[in-house]
Amino acid sequence: MATLSACVEMFWNKEPVDARIRHAADVGFKYVEFWGWKNKDLDAIAKATKETGVRLATFCMEADKRLVEPDAAQALKDGLTQSIAAARKLNVDRLILTTGNERKAETYEITRRTVVRNLKAIAPILEKEKMTLVLEPLNPIVNHLGYWLTKMSEAADICYEVDSPYVKILMDIYHQQVTEGNVIANLRQYTSLIGHYHTAGVPGRHELAGGELDYRSIFKAIDETGYKHCVGLEFSPTMDVAAALKQALDLAK
Repeated sequence: MATLSACVEMFWNKEPVDARIRHAADVGFKYVEFWGWKNKDLDAIAKATKETGVRLATFCMEADKRLVEPDAAQALKDGLTQSIAAARKLNVDRLILTTGNERKAETYEITRRTVVRNLKAIAPILEKEKMTLVLEPLNPIVNHLGYWLTKMSEAADICYEVDSPYVKILMDIYHQQVTEGNVIANLRQYTSLIGHYHTAGVPGRHELAGGELDYRSIFKAIDETGYKHCVGLEFSPTMDVAAALKQALDLAK
């Protein structure tokens, strides 16, 4: 059975994050996650996780979206160091990083070299601190027009070249279905590189049930790869939040 993590950015979003964590615990979740950490009350979050027993699966690294910039190595190092300090406070062992958008004056290969160089610059920090970084390809068709990293194969090639056990991929199944499909074949092919998953229904980025993706089969395929970490729920519910989340938990059984 897949271990699901509720991305609380998407649920109960009129309430403080610590309250959302408590709601997730009430629904039955053992893990939650969120996006950026700098605008959040980390003390309140730590208190909520301690009192509920819920653990944080991941959050986004500071200096997000700067990986494509040629002069960003120091900013990335600083952002990573700050993010690791926050992660230690919240018992998090992996961080999410998006690349940023295409640089229109550059070819793909020039930007790719920059991304690899920047990752190699921060890899020693990741390795020393034993902190996993997951790169997230996003879809450039519906949600992230102009985004640079879009395909699993591209993310995998970058990981192979950086050659660090702490640089992996966040496979967002919603984004990959919109971009290129072939979800189960790709998660099987790149299983050794996948450090986190996100999920949502297609089309619409809503509940997992009822769209074109068979999430029961997808969760089964993930389990069969031996993946041991969390699968994040990152969808916008169209029904009662607790009911939508319980529906996802049922699909993962």
